[in-house]
Amino acid sequence: MIGECFREIIGSGGNATDPLNPMISFIVPAYNEESLIAHTVAALNEVGRNLAEPYEIIVADDDSSDRTAAVAEELGARVVRARHRQIAATRNEGARAAAGDKFFFVDADTLVNRDVIHAALQAMRDGAVGGGSTIHFDGRLPTWARLVHPAFTFACRVLGMAGGCFLFCTREAFDAVGGFDEERYWAEEVVMSRALGRMGRFVVLREFVLTSGRKLRMYSGAEMLTILFRLTLRGNNAVHYRKGMELWYGERRPDPGLAETGD
Repeated sequence: MIGECFREIIGSGGNATDPLNPMISFIVPAYNEESLIAHTVAALNEVGRNLAEPYEIIVADDDSSDRTAAVAEELGARVVRARHRQIAATRNEGARAAAGDKFFFVDADTLVNRDVIHAALQAMRDGAVGGGSTIHFDGRLPTWARLVHPAFTFACRVLGMAGGCFLFCTREAFDAVGGFDEERYWAEEVVMSRALGRMGRFVVLREFVLTSGRKLRMYSGAEMLTILFRLTLRGNNAVHYRKGMELWYGERRPDPGLAETGD
């Protein structure tokens, strides 16, 4: 599905490399993330500069109406334009433009660090087809989220599932499973994790990424349960439509955490 191997490879920062050499592709889907994309790209660049192989940063801008694309380009990322308003399709759009043999899908509100990237690379060198990581949230979380988070972390590790904000895999495995399922508007990372797991070893690292806790602050526990309950009532077909997916695709609410910090 993805990938002409014999093409010019341009790494972040303008470094060209032989297309047969290993390369890391950081793929960042984004929609109206002007306020956060700079931090995400900066963290990727900081880690990338200390890697032993070339890297590139691709921001798949999904029809943003703000300066997401401009900010990303200013920091050296290559921007791919998309008009899907669907996370699975946007991730695939970024992958189609990628030149690397190792893919890291990193959400635009998520910060990576040296430890988690090195652990992921080592896992793939040791034969893993892909994986995820432990997820930490920034800022102060509501009580319900602090109670649920340990159970979520445990379930992901036991069930071998990556959280949507960070998933990595080899290009070969990505191509073999056909990428993210574009018929789904939700839980596409779960389906992807299972598909990769059927191909080979899928790991969930103890090392962590730091992602925004804004959705956990924007919606109350009752609202979260109501959204999930409605989706459950609609059955399996619910994931194939954007309707009822306001948690992921609705108008973004202000983050109460910003008011607390004064940002």
